[in-house]
Amino acid sequence: MDGVGPAVPSTREDMARLVRELTEPLIAHFSPGAARLRLGGNAAHYVDAAAELEAFARPLWGLAPLAAGGGSHEHWELWRRGLAAGTDPRHEEFWGAVTDIDQRLVETAALGLALALAPEHVWDPLSGRERDNVRSWLLNAMAAEPVDNNWQFFPVVVGLGLARVGVAHDPAPNAARLDRLESFALGRGWYSDGPTAQRDYYVPFAMHYYGLLYAALAGDRDAARAARFRERARAFALDFEHWFTSDGAAVPFGRSLTYRFAQGAFWGALAFADVEALPWGTVKGHLMRHLRWWLRQPITDPGGLLTLGYGYAQPALMEQYNGPGSPYWAFKAFLPLAVPADHPFWTSPEQDAPHLPEVSTQPEAGVTLMRCEEGRHVVMLSARQHHTWVRGGAAKYAKFAYSTSFGFSVPSGSYGLEQAALDSTLAFSEDGIHWRPCEVPADAEACDGLLRSRWTPWPEVEVETWLIAYPPWHIRVHRVTTGRALRSAEGGFALNRDLPFHRFETGAGHARVESPAGACLIEDLAGEREGSLVQALPGTNVLSPRTVIPTLLATHEPGTHNLTCAVLGMAHPRPAAPWPARPGWDAVAELLARHRSPDAPRLLDALTTERAVGLE
Repeated sequence: MDGVGPAVPSTREDMARLVRELTEPLIAHFSPGAARLRLGGNAAHYVDAAAELEAFARPLWGLAPLAAGGGSHEHWELWRRGLAAGTDPRHEEFWGAVTDIDQRLVETAALGLALALAPEHVWDPLSGRERDNVRSWLLNAMAAEPVDNNWQFFPVVVGLGLARVGVAHDPAPNAARLDRLESFALGRGWYSDGPTAQRDYYVPFAMHYYGLLYAALAGDRDAARAARFRERARAFALDFEHWFTSDGAAVPFGRSLTYRFAQGAFWGALAFADVEALPWGTVKGHLMRHLRWWLRQPITDPGGLLTLGYGYAQPALMEQYNGPGSPYWAFKAFLPLAVPADHPFWTSPEQDAPHLPEVSTQPEAGVTLMRCEEGRHVVMLSARQHHTWVRGGAAKYAKFAYSTSFGFSVPSGSYGLEQAALDSTLAFSEDGIHWRPCEVPADAEACDGLLRSRWTPWPEVEVETWLIAYPPWHIRVHRVTTGRALRSAEGGFALNRDLPFHRFETGAGHARVESPAGACLIEDLAGEREGSLVQALPGTNVLSPRTVIPTLLATHEPGTHNLTCAVLGMAHPRPAAPWPARPGWDAVAELLARHRSPDAPRLLDALTTERAVGLE
């Protein structure tokens, strides 16, 4: 199915219609008691009861704002009956009590939102006994131990809902949770998602999103905290808009990409909390372009259900906590439906994407964003982040570059280059079959478009990597110190191979390919490695089911080796033009000489004195 909903959503009415259209295919999947939505087999780590609660609850992220803004929906009776049945210990569809570190705790936040925004649909019509069951179930959930990250917000959002319907609860635990959440603030509007290295979409669609919910719904009784949440969101917006292209695509990066247009939910949360971080027409444009981009992607199945995947149905992308209802967290993007029609978010004319600098380094996240081709293509260079717990964590965080046009690839194994899918990374092998890429970068720095990290694929092998932003190119410099003989493979971007190639070329020091999908080049600046085109196994790339990866190959004896390459991805190719010329030594030296990074002089001196990388 090619896209969903209205072809060109741009108004409040379009967004309301989209919520209803995406919700309608769910109706046939309700259980007899309406407490469970059964959308397919559950392969997540949590039990089926939690997966079916997840599918039941997550649409409320869109339905509750729809109701709060006066929008109609003809199936509220199902969610009302389901809430009554799911919280009734005597009912066969009882969800079960929420325990510590329990997926069911995650889904309580949607129920809290529904109580806060649409009590006339999910609370007021309940009988006294049904209300008692809902009250007891949610109060018990608020006492459960959350994960020490954005999960701390879930009892807080439940508390907002209970307060709206007059259910008393002890505010002290939630105050402590809010204090803990604020301790994750890093400055300049950034948070970490708990005491971790993660600086991904959980910052905008979780940490900021819930903080803005709280500011809007509890600001009258916790004004100082609400002001801090608003001010951090205002600062964060200035960095976050660099993550989006001029047509609304966001950089695919990190985990939980199956939540899809939740990536843009932050922009709507600004409207809900009345935070004019950017002119309202600009905020509206960011959200609407993002939704329109997603509606052009094949993200629903033939029955209209959101699939598990990113740019298409892609099981290989999934984390172990993704059930069949997980994608409906995308409904977080519909929060501005709760904002009145006369709010300036809705009345302001939608503005085109603003003109932004070509390079934005965001040290809190350890990334540099490059705006290429007049903002139609965004490349993120990454040096700091890693995630060893989620499936495919190295590919989702520790590759060198992530692209709005070429995505990134998750491995289907480590046996052979085709399984390893080594786009935008460097990997090593002892036998030429099993490959180890960068997985856990350490000692990272990010300043002024220059990123540095160290990583160790084996204890006696150390790699120091520098990434240099040079839009539309980026330069990679690796100093490899190895105590064993190794083979290396370094990939550029992955290009859709389903479209016929305009041209391709491999040889000493280069691998290049161009098609209607774009152009991807990787150039060894010393000319010592051999270029190759690797056809990755299908279903590895997040945007294209079948890809080819321009790759540089080499062998290395024990010792120290310097590997340097220039990488280019062009979303809009020029088939009649010559291959673009890579940056030369003079350009790289001049760039480094102007860098404010404390690492730049050391790198420039090494490149100049050692003459080891053939940049001349």
